[in-house]
Amino acid sequence: MRTNFSPAQLVDPQVAAAERQVRACVHCGICTATCPTYVLTGDERDGPRGRIVMMQQMLEEGGAPAPQAVHHIDRCLSCLACRTACPSSVDYARIVDAARVHIETRYRRPWLERVLRWSIAFAMSRPVLVRLGLVFAPLGRRLPGRLGRLARMGAAARPRTEPLARGSGRRIGLMPGCVQKALAPEIDAAVSRVLARRGFDLVPMAGAGCCGALAHHMGRDASAWTDRAVAAAQGFDEVLITATGCSAYLKEPGHPLGAKARDFLELVDGAKGRAPRRLRVAWQAPCSLQNGLRLADKGRALLVDCGFEVVGIPEAHLCCGSAGAYSILQPGMADALRVRKLANIGQVDVVATANIGCLHHLSGPDAPPIVHIAQLVDWADGGAVPYVLV
Repeated sequence: MRTNFSPAQLVDPQVAAAERQVRACVHCGICTATCPTYVLTGDERDGPRGRIVMMQQMLEEGGAPAPQAVHHIDRCLSCLACRTACPSSVDYARIVDAARVHIETRYRRPWLERVLRWSIAFAMSRPVLVRLGLVFAPLGRRLPGRLGRLARMGAAARPRTEPLARGSGRRIGLMPGCVQKALAPEIDAAVSRVLARRGFDLVPMAGAGCCGALAHHMGRDASAWTDRAVAAAQGFDEVLITATGCSAYLKEPGHPLGAKARDFLELVDGAKGRAPRRLRVAWQAPCSLQNGLRLADKGRALLVDCGFEVVGIPEAHLCCGSAGAYSILQPGMADALRVRKLANIGQVDVVATANIGCLHHLSGPDAPPIVHIAQLVDWADGGAVPYVLV
C-alpha cells in the first residue's frame, strides 16, 4: 500500500514503524472475518482494513483527527486477531498504537470523556485506589451511564486475600500488577502454589506496580510504569505477571522487560495430580493468549492433563469484549460481545480463563462459574477447591 508520510514525520520511530506496516497491507480483507467489531456491525470502518485507511490518512495529515475517525478507532479492541490472520504479516498493533498516541495528543474529547479516561489511567493502575473504590462502589450502583457501570462492576467483586507460597528452586520475580491485585489476589496465591510444587520460588518485586498496559492502550505515556518495573526487576532473570493481557504487553517488541517476561503457561508443563471431580470446562483463551503469547493450545492441554473434560467454544477467536478498559469505555459493544461469548460457551460446569479482564467481564448471574486456569490446576494438584465451585 502506497504511503505519503513526510521525511519529518518518519523521524518519529513510532510513526515510522506504523508506516512500514501500512505499506505491507495489501487490503485483501481476510482480517475482517476475525474482527469482533466488524462481525457485529458489518461496517468496514469497524474492521482492520477500514481502520488502517483512516489511521493512515489521520497520521499523514498530522493535524486534529476527524471525530468519525476517532469514533471507529476507539471501537478497536486491540484483540489482534487480525494480526494472527494476516497473510502479509501486518503488525496492526504498531499502526493502532501510533494512531492512539496521535488522538491522545491532538484530539480534544468532551470533558466527561477526558475525566473518565484520566480516572481509568490514574485510579485503576493503583491497587490502593481500586480497593478504596470497591468500598464505595455499592453507593454508586444507581448512577447512570459508564460511572454507574463501573460502580456495579466494583460492587460485584469479592476479593479473597491469601498468602503466597514460596518454593525453593528457580527464582522468579512476581509483578503484582494493579486491578487483579485488588479484585482477585487469590489468583496470584494459586499461581504461587502451583509453581512452588514445580520448583519455582516466586518472589514479589518490591516497587513494581501496574505494567502500564492500561495507559498504553489509551494512547497515554506509560514510561513511568515501565521505569518502575525495570528498576524492580533488577536481580531477577525472569519476571512473571499472571494476567495474560499484561504479559503479552510486556512481550511486545521493544519493551525493556521483553526478554525477562514470562507467562504462567510457559512455566507449567503438566499436572501433578488429577482433579477430584471430572468437570466440563470451557477454555476461554483470552485474545492476549491467542494472538500475543500464542499459548492457547497449551492451556487446553494442561486442563486435559488435569483430568477435566474440556469443551470447545464456537467462535473462540472472537473477543469477549473485556479488552482492558474497553468494557468501560465502549459498554455497548462490550456487552454485545459478552452476550455472544456466553451464548457460545453454553452450559458447562465452569469456565477457565487466564486474564482478570475476561474473568471479571464475563462473570455474573447469567454466566457459569469462572476461574483463572491456575486455580483449577492448583485444585488438581491437591490444593483447595476454587471458591466459586464450593
